[in-house]
Amino acid sequence: MALNILLIDDHTLFREGLEGLLSRRNINILAAVGSGQEGLRLATELDPDVILLDMRMPEMDGMEVLRQLRKNGFTNPIAMLTTSSDERDLVESLRSGAQGYLLKDMEPDQLVLALRDIVAGKTVVAPDLAPVLARVVQGDSITAADENPFSKLTPRENEILALLAEGQSNKVIARNLGISDGTVKLHVKSILRKLGVHSRVEAAVMAVEHGLRTSRGNQDEAG
Repeated sequence: MALNILLIDDHTLFREGLEGLLSRRNINILAAVGSGQEGLRLATELDPDVILLDMRMPEMDGMEVLRQLRKNGFTNPIAMLTTSSDERDLVESLRSGAQGYLLKDMEPDQLVLALRDIVAGKTVVAPDLAPVLARVVQGDSITAADENPFSKLTPRENEILALLAEGQSNKVIARNLGISDGTVKLHVKSILRKLGVHSRVEAAVMAVEHGLRTSRGNQDEAG
């Protein structure tokens, strides 16, 4: 069965390229438009099976379009199609009513499968972000994402930060997690950037103040 899609993306080359790829895979692009306002108008008019919506657009970004569509009573599936693998963007999209969060570097056949799953009623996210979806589905503080200073961190970064807070060195953390020293250093650098601090000591203090603890079983009793 052919799917009917409305594509909203401000990049002309990307729209035209994706339209060609999808049309060869039995997917019908009802319209491909470059502005959020035009997308809002056509969503009601065309009633597509699914909307593919770019996250970053000038004037009216994808998140705003998503919220407005839901406010207008549009109930068909909407999938964000983006270059952002930021967990906060994913959580915000799901919270605002998206059924999909897909990355633009996906293989075309993967994208088609994802769209068919979304239309069938599933919530689909890019494979790299699947652990975040699992946490959301389990009800982990999705509503508290904005208040939680660690919401930007990946599960691995949270784990490493908790070990930093216990005073472990990069070498010990690497040994405990079965990864290289270099990988730990990269994670620590990312943690500092996301938390807006300049040293591992500051990061560790933040973790202690907010009660962040490692989820590893043998550390559960640690104070």
